[in-house]
Amino acid sequence: MLTKFSPTQLLGMAFAFLQRFQQRRIRTFSILFAVGLGLTLALSACSPSASDNSNSGTGTPQTTQTPTPSPAASGITVRIGYQKASTVLYALKGRGELEKAFAASGSSVTWSEFPAGPPMLEALNAGSIDFGYTGESPPIFAQAGGIPLVYVAYDPWSPKAEAILVHKNSPIKSVAELKGKKVAFAKGSNANYLLVKALEKAGIQYSDIKPATLPPADARAAFEGNNVDAWAIWDPYLAAAEAATGARTLVNATGLAPNRGYYLAAKSFVDTKPDALKVVLDGVKKVSDWAKNNPSEVAKFLSPALGIDAPVLETAEKRREYDVLPLTDEVITKQQEVADTFYKIKLIPKEIKVKEIVWQGK
Repeated sequence: MLTKFSPTQLLGMAFAFLQRFQQRRIRTFSILFAVGLGLTLALSACSPSASDNSNSGTGTPQTTQTPTPSPAASGITVRIGYQKASTVLYALKGRGELEKAFAASGSSVTWSEFPAGPPMLEALNAGSIDFGYTGESPPIFAQAGGIPLVYVAYDPWSPKAEAILVHKNSPIKSVAELKGKKVAFAKGSNANYLLVKALEKAGIQYSDIKPATLPPADARAAFEGNNVDAWAIWDPYLAAAEAATGARTLVNATGLAPNRGYYLAAKSFVDTKPDALKVVLDGVKKVSDWAKNNPSEVAKFLSPALGIDAPVLETAEKRREYDVLPLTDEVITKQQEVADTFYKIKLIPKEIKVKEIVWQGK
C-alpha cells in the first residue's frame, strides 16, 4: 500500500535529503583537504634549503648548508642552556646558524646562560631548557637526584685541560702533601673527580683534605689571596691562573680522569622531538669542527666574553680536543667509574647506572 504525503511533507523530505548530501560533501572535502595539507607539509619539509655562505665577522664557522628540520620539529621552541666558557654552544649562539635552521619550519631557539653545569641541569629538571653541555660530573649528580636527562653525545675535551694548581712559591711538591691542606674546587665538577682520583693515587683519603667548594671566580680570588693552598680547575680558567699568577701545576688529569664533556638533553625532548635534537646536534658538529681547526679564531671570539686575553685562551685551545661523538661502551664504562667513585665517597646518595640514560639514536 502506497503512503500518501502532502506537498508540505514532500518539500520537507527533499530539504532533509539535500542537507544530508551537503554534510557528506563537506566531510569528504575536509578529509581530502587534511590529507593534501599533510602531503604538502611533508614535501616542503623534505625540500633542500638554500646554502648560507655568509660570514658575520665573529670568527665563527661558515656553513655550506642550513639543516632543515623534519615536520616533527615544526612550530616549536628549542631551549638551550650554555656557559660562556663552553666554546661550541657559545659560538653556535653567536653565529645564529641554529635559528636559521629552525626558522624555515616556523620554529625558534632561545638561549639561557648559566655559571656552571649543576644549575644548568637543575633548569633542565625544572623544564626551563631542553639541551645543554657540561663536564663529566654534573650529569652523575643529576641522575642520582632523579633529574630526567639523557646523554646524547660526548666531546673528548682533554685530560691536559684540567689540573691541580699550587702557588708558584708553594712548598707543596706532590699530591700526597695536600693532606691537611685547604683545596678549592667546584663541587660536582670535572675537577672534583680529578681531585678524588689524584688523592686516591697518592694514597690519601678525600677526608684528609679541607675542601673549599667554590665556583671558578670565587676560587680564583681565594687562590690569589692565599686563602687556599691548592686549586683544582679546568681551562680556560686554568690557563688564566697560570698566566696571571705563575701558578704551578701539581698534576693534570692525564692517567687520572678522562675529562670529557657531554651534550645532554631532557628526556621529554628526546622522546617527543628527536628530529629537532638531530638538527641541534648537526649545528653543534659544524661549530665543533671549526673550533678544532681554528684555535686562534676561537680565542679571539671568546676573549671579550670571558675577559681573558686571546693569547691565554689560545694556550687553552691548543691543549684541548673537539668533536661530537656517540657514546661508546668504553666511554660509558669510564663515566660509570666516575659515578661509582662519587658514590664510594658519599658525594651521591645512591648507586646509578649510566647506560640507562644513554640515547640510542644516531
